Amino acid sequence: MEQRISLVTLGVTDLARSSAFYERLGWKRAMKAADGVAFYQTGGMALALWPREELAKDSGIEIGGDGPGRVALAYNTRSRDEVDIILQKAVEAGAKITREAQEVFWGGYTAYFSDPDGFLWELAWNPGFAVAEDGSIRIPD
Repeated sequence: MEQRISLVTLGVTDLARSSAFYERLGWKRAMKAADGVAFYQTGGMALALWPREELAKDSGIEIGGDGPGRVALAYNTRSRDEVDIILQKAVEAGAKITREAQEVFWGGYTAYFSDPDGFLWELAWNPGFAVAEDGSIRIPD
C-alpha cells in the first residue's frame, strides 16, 4: 500500500446545506452530475460530502455519536485486484473488515476496514478516477 490518501469523505447530516457551505467558501464542485454526493478537487486528492446514513450503510457500520460514520479516508487503487491484496495486508496488520470487497452500484469495486482506533478506510477501484503515477487522482467534471 502506497503512503497516500485519495479521498476524505465527510458523513454530513444535510448534503444541500453542507455543499452550499463549501461553495460559499469559494470551492468549485466537481462531477456535478453525481447524484447524492458532492465532490471537491483538493490538489491531488478530493473531499467528498455524503449523507452520514449512506456512508454508514456503505461501510457496514452503525451510526453512533461522534465516532465511526462521520469520516472515512479512501485509498483508490490502480486495479480491481489491488483492493483484495491491500485488504488482506490490512487484516494481517490488525485491521477489522467492516465490509467485504464487492462490486458497487457505480461500477467500481470497494471494501472497508477500520484501523485499531476505529477510523474507517475505504479501498476503492473506480474505473472513472484514474490514479496518476504520483498517487494523485482527478475527479472528472
